[in-house]
Amino acid sequence: MTLLRIVLAGCMLAVLGSAQRTADHPAIAPSDAEQKDLRDALAEAGNSAVDFARVLEQHLAKYPDTAQRPELELALVKAALEAKDDRRVLTWGEKVLARNMDDPRILERVSRVLLNSDDKDSAGRALKYSRRFEEIMRMLNKEEPPTATNRALRAEEIDKAIGRALVFQARATGNLGKTAEALVLANKSFDSYPTAESAREIGKWLVKAGKEADAIPHYADAFALADSDRLKDRMKLAELYRKTKHSEAGLGDIVLEAFDRTDALMAARKDAQQQLDPNATLTNAMDYTITGLDRKKLQLSSLRGKVVIMDFWATWCGPCRAQHPLYEIVKQKYAANKDVVFLAIATDEEPALVAPFLAAQQWSKSNVYFEDGLSNFLKVSSIPATLIMDKQGRVYSRMNGFLPDRFVAMLTDRIKEALEVR
Repeated sequence: MTLLRIVLAGCMLAVLGSAQRTADHPAIAPSDAEQKDLRDALAEAGNSAVDFARVLEQHLAKYPDTAQRPELELALVKAALEAKDDRRVLTWGEKVLARNMDDPRILERVSRVLLNSDDKDSAGRALKYSRRFEEIMRMLNKEEPPTATNRALRAEEIDKAIGRALVFQARATGNLGKTAEALVLANKSFDSYPTAESAREIGKWLVKAGKEADAIPHYADAFALADSDRLKDRMKLAELYRKTKHSEAGLGDIVLEAFDRTDALMAARKDAQQQLDPNATLTNAMDYTITGLDRKKLQLSSLRGKVVIMDFWATWCGPCRAQHPLYEIVKQKYAANKDVVFLAIATDEEPALVAPFLAAQQWSKSNVYFEDGLSNFLKVSSIPATLIMDKQGRVYSRMNGFLPDRFVAMLTDRIKEALEVR
């Protein structure tokens, strides 16, 4: 199922759920005719984002005072976001934001769409929304994440989002005629997270301020950064350089300096990521460090030379409970073999649930660790999942789910085979 179909299915369920909730309250309940019309319309739309939006718009036109209007408008925005339908994003997004300005995704996209125009009214609205977008991101940045999983990635994504919010503010502020303030905001955006867009924004407002020579290094930075539209940035850089220098002599040196400068900036960010999360930039699963129930760290590299069996599970996973006694049988088979190590990798989003669960189930707490981003790195998309790493730290076998009648024999045989791999 595509992401768009998943989103549309979720929107449909939300809309139908809203219909049921309002039906439970006779004072605000939609009529039977309205409910039937909505169900028929949703059935007609199928998995088409265009048709989904169209039938909801028609429904709102037919029932303008429906108690379901907030849910229907939100569903319209979500469908428009996934379909990249800027017209509907703006039309329905601002209606949703008029009631509630707490959805960062809507705030961001509406801000960007508004800034496709240079008019002052659009700039003023975009400034309001992008400031709220930044505010929400900064609040998230202060919150302690529920787990250590992808802590560095989360921080990086927040920095990027704050950078985008500041770019929008710079553009909106400049469109309102405040060039100096726009330049300050554009520089703050680049400081939050260096992107081609933020570098370009600095250059744009320097040019507007009549400082074309000063803008050249920033357009070079935009060209050098990975997210650059290289052709357009190259053309703009050459145009500006020729205008100020009357030739392209020396432009190559400017570009090379920009590559060195931006590489250094991104390397510094990578170092900061590693300080925040030692697993952030690793390329081998057996270099990961994971955290035990007692908060002690285990460096998986210390287990190289052994066959390592990783059991990915969660407290809420029914099949994991069913698999557990079978898993224990295999562990007993290899209990005396020092070259075999079993690790129970908890994937719960709330680590505090794990220890009480183990106690209640009377499961061993030995070798139980939190995944700390390992499941994402190893692309564990469903549980239970069992991965067997050979002595060289390579994935020898991956068992997704389990067959109750064959699990013990299958896992036993695969461990035996992995022990023989050289």
